[in-house]
Amino acid sequence: MEKLKQRIMDESSVLSNDVLRMDAIINHQVDPALTMEMGHEFAKRYAEDGITKVVTVESSGIPAAFTTAYVLGVPLVFARRKKTLIADPDVYCERVPSFTKGMVTDIMISKQFLSADDRILFIDDIIANGDAARGLIRIIERSGATLAGMGIVVEKAFQAGGRLLREQGIRVESLVQIASLDNGEITFQ
Repeated sequence: MEKLKQRIMDESSVLSNDVLRMDAIINHQVDPALTMEMGHEFAKRYAEDGITKVVTVESSGIPAAFTTAYVLGVPLVFARRKKTLIADPDVYCERVPSFTKGMVTDIMISKQFLSADDRILFIDDIIANGDAARGLIRIIERSGATLAGMGIVVEKAFQAGGRLLREQGIRVESLVQIASLDNGEITFQ
């Protein structure tokens, strides 16, 4: 998506050779019009795949996942990172490290929201090493649902996450692939 690339160039900042801050675009502030375009693009790419649910991990993946689910006309389910007092105790749970948060967290989805009849589209904002993605994929597998594929807003292609998932035979569609952040410059693939 050329519009997304331009917004990344104009409104993000390179913090290191591994970290790109995109708070003004997808991680803190959300542009509804741009996010709707993302949802339409993911829905177009997976229109023929019989998707029954869209899943993501809270919280930055929710806007793009919501718009995709809306366009496809299916429910959105997001994996929670924190248990609440009213949370369903019957959950699928996985421990996952977070590259950007620098810590390990649990991600959970209530068992009532995934079934063996589901064809899942997993949408996320960024993929770096793919740890959270692998955790959510394990949850999907344990539920018996079928993972139809993944939609990633921004793939840091210089990190292994997207490549490793593709090597496992998972369809990964990225709206933008970043080849490098070296020397403070964003280079797209």
